[in-house]
Amino acid sequence: MKSIEKVEKFAQLNDFVADRVYHLSGEGAFEVLAQARKLEKLGKKIIHLEIGEPDFETPERVKNKAIQAIQAGHTHYVPSSGLDDLKEAVTTYMKKTRGVNVDPEEVVITPGAKPVIFLTFLMLLQPGDEVIYPNPGFPAYRSIIDFAGAKAVPLPLLEENEFRVDTNELKSLITSKTKMLVLNSPHNPTGSRLLAEDLEAIAHVAIDEDLMVFTDEVYSEIVYDGDHVSILQYPGMKERTVLLDAFSKTFAMTGWRLGYAVLPRELAGYLSLLVTNSNSCTCTFTQMAGAEALLFERNSVQNMTNEFRRRRDFLFDRISKIEGVQIVKPNGAFYYFPNIKSFGLTSREMAAYLLQEAGVALLPGTCFGEQGEGYLRISFSNSMENISEAMDRIELALKRLKA
Repeated sequence: MKSIEKVEKFAQLNDFVADRVYHLSGEGAFEVLAQARKLEKLGKKIIHLEIGEPDFETPERVKNKAIQAIQAGHTHYVPSSGLDDLKEAVTTYMKKTRGVNVDPEEVVITPGAKPVIFLTFLMLLQPGDEVIYPNPGFPAYRSIIDFAGAKAVPLPLLEENEFRVDTNELKSLITSKTKMLVLNSPHNPTGSRLLAEDLEAIAHVAIDEDLMVFTDEVYSEIVYDGDHVSILQYPGMKERTVLLDAFSKTFAMTGWRLGYAVLPRELAGYLSLLVTNSNSCTCTFTQMAGAEALLFERNSVQNMTNEFRRRRDFLFDRISKIEGVQIVKPNGAFYYFPNIKSFGLTSREMAAYLLQEAGVALLPGTCFGEQGEGYLRISFSNSMENISEAMDRIELALKRLKA
């Protein structure tokens, strides 16, 4: 090949990218954060209500455990499925929080929650398989289903049903090709929580239709009314469920990148093999800190949840008084998902308007799927002072729109 032809070929580097990569999508939260940072560089004060990250420090006991582990030389490879001590801590935690007996061989530790989603979907899904997933919902579900070559089937979560799963709607979406159902409770972005009767009905559907279930429970400890219920607790579900949990939200450990899957022993071996081929293993001293968190940090979790509850109640009072805005009070997580359809703007237009005119960064509902059109996601993982000022700004900006 002549040199000029080589230059022309390599100038089109997109031609070398596999088609499946184009099925991946980003996350709106990071896009809005980048826009907000640009405005801040121009001198504008922005209040951040877009990122879903606890504004609390990782508990001191957990940080100290990691420091001690590093100083003791725990900085080397460990088995791909995770440290025995952490896997055993997960089994203790599952028994305490879900009442479910789990064997350490049914636990796989990963560097964060997303690898569980990514690797599990790659492990289970093939082209032609159909996966029912919540819409609005965490964007990684749809992105990775598409990447795996399967067909993503949205399950609408409606405001009139408090953004919970409608079992009749679920049944109507099942075909002979449906392989898996994705659940997320407490739910991002709406803050809804599936109740015991919901999960019992869903469990019956999953068994009757022979479906795998992927349940994302990373907000399981941030619950305000009642107790968290997992589909893993229902007869026959442990054998067909992959449960995802992580340390980011519960223990304010977003930067630590630590998560885990609980799944049938037969599948755990395959998931571990995928970890071997992608990450080798999860950071050793991070895992040691994670075990400390699961076993000894109940008080810090409760204190954080109590503060989130205080903010939730404050926001309910403030948002309820804004003309033209409808809300459902969240039962978990740290998000509101207000309906702003009466203003005549799309979700993206409204989010852009509030960023520019009010200096408040929040997310358009469409970051979470087409069912999120007409909604915004407000994260209350910020101080009460900042939340109060943000609401003052939002209320004033929305009054100008109504005028």
